Amino acid sequence: MSTEETLNFDDPMQRPRYTGLASFFRLPYQEDFATNPPEIGVIGVPYDGGVTNRPGPRHGPREVRNQSSFMRRINQATGLSPFETVKAADIGDAWISRPYELEGAHREIEDKFAAVHAAGIIPLTCGGDHSISLPILRAIAKDGPVGMIHIDAHCDTGDNYMGSRFHHGAPFKVAVDEGLLDPKRTAQIGIRGTVHNLDMWKFSYDSGMRVMLIEEVEDKGWRACIEEAKKFVGDGPVYVSFDIDSLDPAYAPGTGTPEAGGITMREAQGMVRALQGMDIIGADMVEVSPPFDVGGITAINGATIMFELLCVMADSLKSKV
Repeated sequence: MSTEETLNFDDPMQRPRYTGLASFFRLPYQEDFATNPPEIGVIGVPYDGGVTNRPGPRHGPREVRNQSSFMRRINQATGLSPFETVKAADIGDAWISRPYELEGAHREIEDKFAAVHAAGIIPLTCGGDHSISLPILRAIAKDGPVGMIHIDAHCDTGDNYMGSRFHHGAPFKVAVDEGLLDPKRTAQIGIRGTVHNLDMWKFSYDSGMRVMLIEEVEDKGWRACIEEAKKFVGDGPVYVSFDIDSLDPAYAPGTGTPEAGGITMREAQGMVRALQGMDIIGADMVEVSPPFDVGGITAINGATIMFELLCVMADSLKSKV
């Protein structure tokens, strides 16, 4: 049988990838999700008002949508097929009507995700800068603190910087302060880079988070580190946050705060795949900045990480049934 005969062109995912309008993974686009909600909603947050250096993540969702057309239906490594397992849709963007006022913008994002949560949808989010994780957690973790697997070059547990504590370097300290995140169920993997002082991420250590510097990942191996992180976080509800700058700049040049000496794309895929079986209540992939990208490499790697997240999130939902 020829390859052509096995394709079903009634299925938009199987049509040539350069055709049609771009949506996440070529999923149906469903901005009005209240009456017929998907189980998992893939959503963009085109906002970068919280960046501290290079701008551009506001353009991330559009370009990741474009590059996500490269994803096919089945994960060859794991055998998971999220599009067959759950009902998923691209539910549009949490776009900001007043982007120049940071705290107000976060309230708009929170309101959008509160509606997503109220509809029973588990969000898989494409940022945007990392400050967006805070309003998402405000919406989906308001009933009690959750654990977190956080893969990043930075702990993002800073505080006041140039007059605000709501920038992309501090969302997880604020989330702990507001009772949204349980630090004793939070693991941060891949931390590296230079700092102005050694107390920059003091809050992570003092609050009880498990911080794994990149040197530990290298010494122990990514498999051992992700398994330890899973045990640390435990069996309760968990949020997953993946900053694209966790990757070495060779794999993610298009980001605002690149740090040399990061994890490889293969290691990142392996760590996300290892999350299969966890109770994932939401996830994000953030900080893709297309203006600084080279040949779309950062955007396609971001889309690939989102596909890996979608696979384990769909499997988690299936196991609850």
